[in-house]
Amino acid sequence: MNQEELADLYPILNFDPDPDAIINPPSSDGKHRIPQRIVICFFKDVVEKVATEYEAEIVHTFRSEGGLYPVFEIECKGEKIAFFQPGIGAALGAGLMDEAIGLGARFVIACGGCGVLDKDIAVGHVLLPSEAYREEGASYHYLPPSATVEIDPGVLEVMEAVLLAHNIEYLKTKTWTTDSFYRETLGKAAHYKAKGCLAVEMEMSALAAVAKFRKVKFGQYLYAGDTVVPEGWDKRGWVDRTDVREILFWLAMEACIKLGEER
Repeated sequence: MNQEELADLYPILNFDPDPDAIINPPSSDGKHRIPQRIVICFFKDVVEKVATEYEAEIVHTFRSEGGLYPVFEIECKGEKIAFFQPGIGAALGAGLMDEAIGLGARFVIACGGCGVLDKDIAVGHVLLPSEAYREEGASYHYLPPSATVEIDPGVLEVMEAVLLAHNIEYLKTKTWTTDSFYRETLGKAAHYKAKGCLAVEMEMSALAAVAKFRKVKFGQYLYAGDTVVPEGWDKRGWVDRTDVREILFWLAMEACIKLGEER
């Protein structure tokens, strides 16, 4: 069975490499432009706190039926850097990241939380994913079918250097990206853990695919949240770890600045 026949049976495999779509992301016209460095932060509480405390300027606003997603800009270590909260889920996150790239972003670091597949990983522990399993839909519109998408080793090197400079303990791992948190079954959790995944989340493989397709630099920091293990689900109060969330944000900011210096 050839690729065309497979795509007829499984439409998700129908990848088209043509970069010119019927609807394309907006491009910078000089008036609407964002910095080359941008942090995608999934913690709305942190985004709002930093924006308020640093009197951040809103340089752009993404819009969807779900609401408005303001892009804030501050100066950090002498560099202009933007940040925004991209909603939840691969499809929206990938679309907003694509728009950000169209408006000028070239170095993108994301930070978010994740479920863990090992109950011995403490809540709040930092994870650095090197590869993401593509069990979501958005990435298949940006890259040909494959099991995973890898993070550029050069990006990982920069991100690791930031963690080491701050004496942050971390685990380097693969991650499992899924569209459906209510379908994280025992079988799937065991399968992806055996593949080397310690984390499960909902966006990373899609964001990494957008980055590769658009030829920009991307990486993501995660922190351990709830447990998705045979013993059962435990929320572990992970969304209340405001200390870890803000630390992860500033680590992402530093990594993004250093990534831009590597160009």
